[in-house]
Amino acid sequence: MALVERAFVLFMAIAFVHVSNAAVYKVGDSAGWTILGNINYKQWSAIKTFEVGDIIRFEYNAQFHNVMRVTHAMYKTCNTSAPMATYTTGNDSITITTRGHHFFFCGVPGHCQAGQKVDINVPRNISSTAVTPSALISPKSPSAPSALAPSPNKAAPTLNTLKGGFGMLGFAMAFLALFASGCA
Repeated sequence: MALVERAFVLFMAIAFVHVSNAAVYKVGDSAGWTILGNINYKQWSAIKTFEVGDIIRFEYNAQFHNVMRVTHAMYKTCNTSAPMATYTTGNDSITITTRGHHFFFCGVPGHCQAGQKVDINVPRNISSTAVTPSALISPKSPSAPSALAPSPNKAAPTLNTLKGGFGMLGFAMAFLALFASGCA
């Protein structure tokens, strides 16, 4: 295999690792999406670090609840008149594709007012983490998040530390340089 082909295969493998690093968050953790138990969804979401590509999973009894994606104005007033999307399966997975706030609530009368609403915020400003030579020489072993994990610890040292700005590109370029120097 030619050096260029090897580099391409390597780059694609790195890109796959980067894409597959999305986290899955179960809204409300073990309690799920409910009005029972005084779940504070504002507090729940405030301690999470959401990123584009993450999956937000709403698990609930579809006989008693639903999920509506709404605008900020609708969220503030619990207005159910024109949701952007409505989910009713009881096991809804929504992939976050943009930065900013994503507003959801239960459209069953009284549930939003009772606190069954959540603001998923993906920060617009990304702080880039510079890739240092020591990070390339002795990277920490990433632990793959379980698809069923309700609240992954995004602070753990994984490839997430290389995200942002050109972090992943820098990592790929450094790796390619090391690979090419070994083949010469």
